[in-house]
Amino acid sequence: MKKMAAVGGQFLDLKEVKKQLLAVISLCSERGLMHNVKWASELAFALDPLPKNELPPPPPFTEEDAQDLDAYTLAKSYFDLKEYDRAAYFLQSCKSQKAYFLYMYARYLSGEKKKDDDTVDSLGPLEKGQVKNESLRELRVELSKKQKGGELDGFGLYLYGVVLRKLDLVKEAIEVFVEATHVLPLFWGSWLELCNLITDKEMLKSLSLPDTWMKEFFLAHMYTELQLIEEALQKYQSLIDAGFSKSTYIISQIAVAYHNIRDIDKALSIFNELRKQDPYRIENMDTFSNLLYVRSMKPELSYLAHSLCEIDKHRVETCCVIGNYYSLRSQHEKAALYFQRALKLNPRYLGAWTLMGHEYMEMKNTPAAIQAYRHAIEVNKRDYRAWYGLGQTYEILKMPFYCLYYYRRAHQLRPNDSRMLVALGECYEKLNHLVEAKKCYCRAHSVGDVEKMALVKLAKLHEQLNESEKAAQCYIKYIQDICSCGEILDHHELSTAFRYLAQFYFKCKRWDEASACAHKCCNFNDTREEGKALLRQISQLRTQGETSSTDLSLPFLTTPLSSSNTPVARVSPLNLSSVTP
Repeated sequence: MKKMAAVGGQFLDLKEVKKQLLAVISLCSERGLMHNVKWASELAFALDPLPKNELPPPPPFTEEDAQDLDAYTLAKSYFDLKEYDRAAYFLQSCKSQKAYFLYMYARYLSGEKKKDDDTVDSLGPLEKGQVKNESLRELRVELSKKQKGGELDGFGLYLYGVVLRKLDLVKEAIEVFVEATHVLPLFWGSWLELCNLITDKEMLKSLSLPDTWMKEFFLAHMYTELQLIEEALQKYQSLIDAGFSKSTYIISQIAVAYHNIRDIDKALSIFNELRKQDPYRIENMDTFSNLLYVRSMKPELSYLAHSLCEIDKHRVETCCVIGNYYSLRSQHEKAALYFQRALKLNPRYLGAWTLMGHEYMEMKNTPAAIQAYRHAIEVNKRDYRAWYGLGQTYEILKMPFYCLYYYRRAHQLRPNDSRMLVALGECYEKLNHLVEAKKCYCRAHSVGDVEKMALVKLAKLHEQLNESEKAAQCYIKYIQDICSCGEILDHHELSTAFRYLAQFYFKCKRWDEASACAHKCCNFNDTREEGKALLRQISQLRTQGETSSTDLSLPFLTTPLSSSNTPVARVSPLNLSSVTP
């Protein structure tokens, strides 16, 4: 009885999937595509082993393969030792598809290696020159002729797409990669390259992709990249249910997805489980270190850094983890040094550019920070952190129009991230666009205000516009939100809220509530004297025969905060019994 599982609306024969993976592993290995070998091998490992009589046959061996065998074997040995020019020299007269791909791939990698070496020499203090791979144009001309003649297989189309992408011919590259997925749907490299070129969900829907189980992995990865986390998690769960529950790749992608929506506890838990299953894994450990950094988990981050150093100190992820460790210890010069080391190993490593920008911000080196963030955007225009970082740098430089542009771009990539909305609101305030600022703060509150600042800023805007009852209601809601999360996040803003409410209730002659808020003011250094003075005033007025307000149970406001055009409702009473600064 065949083992079947449903995924993406179709049923998978897991034995057939395993056979396909083993076959593509062999094909990729012959062509030196080792990252794809590793990816497919990890997936194959997650499935049950096949009996000997059901293993896939070796790849077909043609007459041309036989004629090229000696040259291919020799060149492949040079290729594996990264002697790319030498490998290409011995392959130039070969005719087989396999040897031709290795010949063109060796030429491409030779150009990339030379470019990276030149880039490292010019990297220095971020003075990255416009270094080019000089072989790209020649490769494009040759591969274009082969494609038009229908002579390229799936691997050749993949390489042609990579060359086009490197030449910034994005539209042509997408067409070629889509063709490659149809010709060889089991090759992950073509799918992954497509992920780097798709900018939004509409563009994704417009592509004509083959209906295969590999498409489900592609869509899950793509949804994660586009910050469509709910859809991504659903896809990964369906793949787990279909039989890939042991896949460390899927587990790591789920952890990254939770990291992207800032569900830190869940992401940390999954990463810790992943470390138990695959203790020598280095991929995605820089993301894990970001989570440990955010939680200020210094011992755990130190342990992770030491572990990765013992495994491989010259991996970009290791350098980023060490950089995060030094950053957490406020040793920003050392942190920046390690991020630079990561970029010397891989100048296109997105995370290192962004993190280095953060370090230069900490060191007050704004020009270098801007340059680092710009490089991050060159690598991946979907990196919201780099857009947000650029917004912050121009905010420091007091250039609000530039600042607004970059915060807008960050918000487009993360529409439900309250930090982007609050930053946008502050920018609109500086430009005196108060209506837009209000909308941003209201939206930030409605999507779940991470930093608990949107309501305070909205209240201050209402204060500025003399909308006292709306301001009071925002402060009340702010205090309630702070209490509900079980910790006092910002004493200064909490004291500001109590001071305003005490004065507001005093003006309304609601002595009991004014007195309660004044008492709370006395718990804060910056409002203690004002609180005491207000209590004395209330005491004097009561002594003089002023009666307390009898209406101390006014109804809660029924209109939403974002309804700026609705009539002003009366302010609800504040329950202070649970507020303990």
